[in-house]
Amino acid sequence: MSVIYQAISAILLFWHSAWDALLDGATALGTSWAWVLGIVFLVLTVRALLFPVFVRQIRSQRAMQALQPKVKALQEKHRGDRDALQRELLELYRAEKANPLMGCLPIVVQIPVFLGLFHVLRHLKPAMPDALKTLYGWTGAEFDSASSATLFGAPIAASFRSTAAQLAELGAGGTTVRIVAGVLILAMMATTYLTSRQMIRKTGWAEDPQQRLVQRLMLYGVPLSLLVSGMIFPIGVILYWVTTNLFSLGQQMWVLRKYPPQAAGGPAVAAEPAAPPPPTMAT
Repeated sequence: MSVIYQAISAILLFWHSAWDALLDGATALGTSWAWVLGIVFLVLTVRALLFPVFVRQIRSQRAMQALQPKVKALQEKHRGDRDALQRELLELYRAEKANPLMGCLPIVVQIPVFLGLFHVLRHLKPAMPDALKTLYGWTGAEFDSASSATLFGAPIAASFRSTAAQLAELGAGGTTVRIVAGVLILAMMATTYLTSRQMIRKTGWAEDPQQRLVQRLMLYGVPLSLLVSGMIFPIGVILYWVTTNLFSLGQQMWVLRKYPPQAAGGPAVAAEPAAPPPPTMAT
């Protein structure tokens, strides 16, 4: 994991240095814009590198949509025999080189990046010994600057559940941190939901139970889980997530307009059926 931490730090420090030189260290609205924009451009860098993965995701979704008539025929053939149905579906997907779980791949690939930024930001403590400040390629001055960086008055290293001692160490007020973190958590949940909903509205709900379960999980389960897990994320990490979602919304909108999904048996876009009720999930 040390390699990932160093890579994330290198990209973040590069963009911070670029924006700091351009803005001359200016702050406004209680925000250290060089660090905030460094996180935003970290997202853009990662998403540019992952664009081939996104293309594979779209191609897999197109292949799965084209297979829906065959999937439905197998479901009718093996009604009541779940084991046989699963075997036939696996053979079909293997033969057609389709993967019903490909829709999760971009998220899975981004997990190391997310965890790396999470670790790096939680490492930002003003009282950190000098020997530890220079881990992952940081200088002492860069570490101190990042430790005091804020977004609308809330340190980017603080979280909704930061203790009074942690907030005092960061020189922050609990009310400000909770307001900023709370708004960002809600934005993270909303944009995560909209990203999944955007794709489902264009492609429709899958006929395959396994793929439909994945769609439900992505649409309802992930945003709901963020209501709790988002409270431990540093504000900088939540900013990264929201920026990633906004980028995904724009990227999907462009791809879906330029390459609209084909309905089975014709050029029309698949209509969205009524959404099923969200599954009951324990966080």
